Amino acid sequence: MDVPSDPATSICSHCDRAILSSNMDLHFAHCSRNLEKCKICGDMVPKKYTEEHFLSSHAPVSCSLCCETMEREVLDAHKGANCPQRIVTCEYCEFPLPAVDLFKHQEVCGNRTELCYLCSRYIRLREMNSHEKKCNGIVDNNVAESSRNTRAPASDNNTPRRRPSELSKKRLLFTIAITGIAVLLGSLFFKRKAEPHS
Repeated sequence: MDVPSDPATSICSHCDRAILSSNMDLHFAHCSRNLEKCKICGDMVPKKYTEEHFLSSHAPVSCSLCCETMEREVLDAHKGANCPQRIVTCEYCEFPLPAVDLFKHQEVCGNRTELCYLCSRYIRLREMNSHEKKCNGIVDNNVAESSRNTRAPASDNNTPRRRPSELSKKRLLFTIAITGIAVLLGSLFFKRKAEPHS
């Protein structure tokens, strides 16, 4: 409780504010009749708005993504880092998907292979970073390779390499374009089929 700094003031026992001693009786009558101290944050709230204050400031809320109920204060942190339905991006193909599905997706996606333009071998995406750090552009014939990996070495080692993300973006755009064309053709086909013949 605050100690009054001026002897002409007193502390209101209801709101804990320093009030002029000459006005204390009138203030206390008004304060105790109209204001209520919030049990959670300690703010003085008009009595007619106590429920509204609780609902807007302290009531548990539901996450709009996963419907889990939690304290309002942790909602932003939950949506940003903990919600299983928050949208995250695959580190291999940069495809956006819910966090709950990320592990299974990356298990499959990380096993896809891309051609290393230095040594002309196909490398799993999950191993590409470590491979790039130690790849010297020479094909090691002592390594047992699959038939996919038996390509002639690149003729020009100065050829700029495309990053996997560039390839993935182009593949994604290509897939979207093909899908759009297929949907358009399919809708035209079914529209014609549905029209009665004259």
